[in-house]
Amino acid sequence: MSLEMRITELETRLAFQDDTIQALNDELVAQQRLIERLQLQVEALAKRQQELLDELGPAEDEAPPPHY
Repeated sequence: MSLEMRITELETRLAFQDDTIQALNDELVAQQRLIERLQLQVEALAKRQQELLDELGPAEDEAPPPHY
């Protein structure tokens, strides 16, 4: 294989690798955005759950289950 063919092959591989790296980076950015949105939703749900629990008061007033 001539030197020119080897260089062309390496340039072709580099171009494909650059494209793959960019595609992976784009996917990583999309996943990070999704994770951030999900974290905000979980925080909002946890806050809402705590608010509901605070409204209900302590659970100590409940009778034990019938099997006790």
